[in-house]
Amino acid sequence: MSAIIAIVGRPNVGKSALFNRIVGKRIAIVHDEPGVTRDRISAEAEWNGRSFTLIDTGGIGLMRREKAEDVLSRAALNQVQLAIDSAQLIFLVVNAQEGLVALDEEVARRLRSCGKPVFLLVNKVDDVTKENEVAEFARLGFESVFAVSAIHGRGIQQLLAAAMDLLPVEPESKAAPTQAAEPGAEGAPPMTLAGPLKLAIVGRPNVGKSSLTNALSNSERVIVSPIPGTTRDAVDVPFEVETNGVRQKYILIDTAGLRKRRHRDNTIEFFSVTRAEESIKRCDIVLFVLDAQDGILEQDKKIADLIVQAKKACIVVINKWDLAAPEVAKAQAEEAERIRNKERRDPSAPQKLTTLAEFAEWVQDRLFFLDYAPVIFTSAKEGINLDRLLEAVRYVASQLRQKIPTALLNRVFHDAIEGRQPISAQGHFLKLYYSTQVEMAPPTFLLFVNRNELFSPAYAKYLSDRMRQAFGYEGCPIVLNPRARPKTVASFHKKSKS
Repeated sequence: MSAIIAIVGRPNVGKSALFNRIVGKRIAIVHDEPGVTRDRISAEAEWNGRSFTLIDTGGIGLMRREKAEDVLSRAALNQVQLAIDSAQLIFLVVNAQEGLVALDEEVARRLRSCGKPVFLLVNKVDDVTKENEVAEFARLGFESVFAVSAIHGRGIQQLLAAAMDLLPVEPESKAAPTQAAEPGAEGAPPMTLAGPLKLAIVGRPNVGKSSLTNALSNSERVIVSPIPGTTRDAVDVPFEVETNGVRQKYILIDTAGLRKRRHRDNTIEFFSVTRAEESIKRCDIVLFVLDAQDGILEQDKKIADLIVQAKKACIVVINKWDLAAPEVAKAQAEEAERIRNKERRDPSAPQKLTTLAEFAEWVQDRLFFLDYAPVIFTSAKEGINLDRLLEAVRYVASQLRQKIPTALLNRVFHDAIEGRQPISAQGHFLKLYYSTQVEMAPPTFLLFVNRNELFSPAYAKYLSDRMRQAFGYEGCPIVLNPRARPKTVASFHKKSKS
């Protein structure tokens, strides 16, 4: 396990900007409003061949209009303490432009008692003229003081060099990096699911995404509250599960709730939703969380469309099933009573779902464009069916790893085309010359045909269904790329002679 560095400090001193600068990516949301970061955000970073884990935390201290007993304030502070406990080195960030304030001294007192080495980072020292403003922070009592500018990258190299001297050295990896061809390119090997399996947990606000993250990882890794919009950043949570003696590594990506665009109140929420959408694109499998009590709303359908457009494998998770189960049990009892009394069902009355199978079929009917996704009923709060959810994740991952032999693939496509030709106004027939699998995630197949314009969406759906009958691919989208085979030189000469 790599060494851990935690970035802490009062609100709005530039912790997230520093985190992004060191990691080299815009992972944490950076905004002028204090208190944007709430959860612990971690990422792997590297400097001069040395790797380490960097953790960004929420600000220590109360925001304007917050109370000490506020649930989010307590939860955010708990996340900071967990980061401090797990770290080998602390970066305490202060703001040179605002000078030393009482809250900086309070944070410093907390860190002096933690028993961990602390580097004091005086941020927003953008040029040499402001270096004299660093002196007043000596009152905090830390020996290692660095003048930095997270925005401009000033002083970061000296900071990391000192940090590497302090952190333990890990054994070097013997695996040499290789440069592979771009996945999907002709002559390149199919893309594989290398490294930990990345699972993005997405859905509307307050459907239980963070609760599910904590339940699966068996930790209080992200803040859970009934307040919609609690999660802002996309938070990566690594964990491992052992099955039949084999340990599988996962990364759960907890995301902000995806709201309608007209309901996105400010720029923070805009960036939160953007990060959630980016998480869908970078994950291997999407866990699409729905609220069992709410059913399927219009926004759920729009989120499902995002998943389809990103061509991602998906599992639909019906959360809070413990709250909906009594209503289903009541419907089951009423249906049993009706059958015993030999009463006819009122055709005008709304149909009540009495079994999990009926509920799952109802979900897939309303999310018909996502009908390839299995449906799992869970309760993150009560821990119901979490093992079944992980089993579904393993199964869908195995479906994504399928490499279909070319001969078998050609036989399935030939049989499907012979069984049903596409509709053509000109009376043309589709002929398949050759097919091959070019990617695994998503399963992507290149088909060399005589006329690719015959591939209507309906016909592509028909061929995809035949592929599912032959190879499964449950939870996986199937991508078919038809390509018209160009005329060969031999056929051109033959045509010229005639």
